[in-house]
Amino acid sequence: MRLPERAPGQLLIGVAVTIPEPFGTQLQAARARFGDRWADFIPPHVTLLAPTVIEPGLVPQVRAHLDAVATRHRPFTLRLRGTGTFRPVSQVAFVQVADGIAACEQLESEVRTGPLEQSLRFHYHPHVTVAHDLPDERLDEAMDELGDFDASFVVDRLHCYRCGDDAVWRPELEHLLTGADDAAAT
Repeated sequence: MRLPERAPGQLLIGVAVTIPEPFGTQLQAARARFGDRWADFIPPHVTLLAPTVIEPGLVPQVRAHLDAVATRHRPFTLRLRGTGTFRPVSQVAFVQVADGIAACEQLESEVRTGPLEQSLRFHYHPHVTVAHDLPDERLDEAMDELGDFDASFVVDRLHCYRCGDDAVWRPELEHLLTGADDAAAT
């Protein structure tokens, strides 16, 4: 996994839709079965902001920014169904977002503004990683095993995660989606 460099005292954060239970546990267990060394470090999620380094003093501004973003979006239904891969560009197998793509794209676009403004390395593609940096055979196994995966749930919040010194990503801030704009919920 490619993470940005951080200096002592800096924080490594990310913003995501956390996959709720029982689906989160199912996907995390599958990731471990495939031999992905990150299974115990990264909870199943749909990324809205890739790992980003910030100064500790920026936390209040990031919190206010994410609260403001969340108030402009209402809860939406997210459906995970089927699998895909980013090969040959990246050794990743994932569960696809089948419904809720536009809502994820809108959230991602707004999250990546203000104090979190940054360019993308790749075009944004909402997904849940289930195998990363593994040989083709393991990625194929992940895609086959989870090819029938189908789960729907309401997304009513986003989380700001922080990567600890132990390399475990933990949710630190929760931002409830409270908007009423129908355009943000597609």
